[in-house]
Amino acid sequence: MSIEQAYEYCQEIIETHSKTFATAFSILPTQKRKAVWAVYAFCRTVDDIVDEENGTRQGLDQFENECQRFFKGELLEHPIWIALDDVRRHFLLDEQPFLDMIKGQKMDYMKHRYETLAELEHYSYHVASTVGLMLLPILAPHEEEKLKEGAVALGLAMQLTNILRDVGEDLQKGRVYLPKEILDEHHYSYIDLMKQNINLDFIAVWESVALRAEKWYEKASSTISHYPPDARIPVYASLTFYREILMAVRRNGYNVFEKRAVLTKTERDRLLFQLHESLHVVV
Repeated sequence: MSIEQAYEYCQEIIETHSKTFATAFSILPTQKRKAVWAVYAFCRTVDDIVDEENGTRQGLDQFENECQRFFKGELLEHPIWIALDDVRRHFLLDEQPFLDMIKGQKMDYMKHRYETLAELEHYSYHVASTVGLMLLPILAPHEEEKLKEGAVALGLAMQLTNILRDVGEDLQKGRVYLPKEILDEHHYSYIDLMKQNINLDFIAVWESVALRAEKWYEKASSTISHYPPDARIPVYASLTFYREILMAVRRNGYNVFEKRAVLTKTERDRLLFQLHESLHVVV
């Protein structure tokens, strides 16, 4: 398989599974954009292994082994590794976030409920903040240390947003990510959750986690100006798109059990245009 075919494989994955990310990063320069496709395809593959292996870790362990071999310099035949091999010829990839991402996905085999927000954010770091850390050498070469905290914050915000959007889908998989300490604080029980009760207590639980997400979005926003001009709008767009998902849930009356909050293409295009206008960045 050629390098271009490998990138096309990765592009199809991002455009199929995350129109939000695909749109946000579509205006990057070609080499950076293709590198983002490859990193996203890696992350999506890890996530899919967890969902498709029915509770076994064999597939994930095998993928972890491939990842370790890849970072030792071995050439592997899967299109994701072919694309990432080209990426590392142009950008200084850090192995640790890739391995930490896999470690985070293993947590889904071991834990289906979370007691505290701190525990949830530890998990969120591994499955989401690691993505930002993978992308930093691509989006902002030589600025990784300056931007690390903001990238971690954005990952936490996005994962909390995913959790708030996907409460119903996660329930069907037997997973409850809303922390028990917050459920207890607002007198909303696991039984209420199983019954899909949308009441004032549920809204209070949801908004409590959303407030935490907003805190992380604010922290991430404060670092956007440190990105190179060609990456500034894409990063801010991904932040804005995800933040808008919280508003979409609210517009849906907090019904996260029967409706999946999404942004339409028109909404994404409008927000992207507004970001171009507000940031005054020529890409």
